[in-house]
Amino acid sequence: MFESDALDIAQRSSTGSLPPADDIADLVVRAHARYADVNEGRVADYIPILAEADPARFGLSIVGVDGSAFEAGDVGVEFSIQSISKAFVFALVCEEIGHEAVHELVGVNNTGLAFNSLIAMELNGGSPMNPMVNAGAIATTGLLPAESSEERWRRVREGLSRFAGRKLALDEVVYRSEAETNHRNRAIGKLLQSYGRLDPDPLETVDVYTRQCALSVTAHDLAVMGATLADGGVNPITGEQVVSAAVCRDTLTVLASCGMYERSGEWLFEIGLPAKSGVAGGIVAVSPGKGAVGAYSPRLDPAGNSVRGQRACAYLSRALGLNLFASARWSTPEPSSSSRADTRRHAEEHPDV
Repeated sequence: MFESDALDIAQRSSTGSLPPADDIADLVVRAHARYADVNEGRVADYIPILAEADPARFGLSIVGVDGSAFEAGDVGVEFSIQSISKAFVFALVCEEIGHEAVHELVGVNNTGLAFNSLIAMELNGGSPMNPMVNAGAIATTGLLPAESSEERWRRVREGLSRFAGRKLALDEVVYRSEAETNHRNRAIGKLLQSYGRLDPDPLETVDVYTRQCALSVTAHDLAVMGATLADGGVNPITGEQVVSAAVCRDTLTVLASCGMYERSGEWLFEIGLPAKSGVAGGIVAVSPGKGAVGAYSPRLDPAGNSVRGQRACAYLSRALGLNLFASARWSTPEPSSSSRADTRRHAEEHPDV
């Protein structure tokens, strides 16, 4: 009874709200313009089809928990969701089998190593360590209850589509390109099986994982998916309860600690938001109770995170007051137009990661 009452109180609590709509719209446009010409980083090429992405593309979207959207740039351009899918499949699995089972079988601790490392498993007795690296994501996909790999794939696709508020399509070209080159992931699947961490057929499970990564999304889709996590599992566009508020809490916690791979600590220190990136150039960053940022730009840093996307998220986190760890005195009055101007000026002076 205590836990139930406490959760009800927490759900009725608020982390605050977004600033006025005009301010958000203006700042999204400013953030896009500020970083559109940044040419640092390089497009991913270890999956051949990804190397064909236009490095000039840059889309930026904010979707609030009320469904409002503020956007600039290439927000309608489709790209493959890649590793961002890990966060939402993790949420679906937690909804199905529970917090404790996923924690025990997959783990929640950062590896400190690259997202496709096999060494991390070997150093930790076969544990994938967390669901945001490839080993943990493959193990997580294998945990989704299903009678066959085709049923598991159908459930993954339908679940991610519910997060996005529309039916997501498989990019067959991306899928084939990845399936022809995913030798390392197949090895990870076999290693998971050898440690007793994967019950379904490892190659079939890797195939489902490969397909989930090849689903097509836009920056707007990512913002809607993130806003669903921000609003206790309710999609702000469709009004559907996709997962529970408790599952959102678990998912955002793992994103905060592991979502940006070995840069997760730096990201949290500088930006203060749970987030997930993908090697096609997408980023989703979530501010609980407020909304989410969806970004797309294919130029990546060495850790596989979008360069422009990271900088735009940093700017918007500071300018819009999204940082989870930012606080003010309880007695502080509501922000006036002048204090909002001060916040914006601070973001202009200290914009980057």
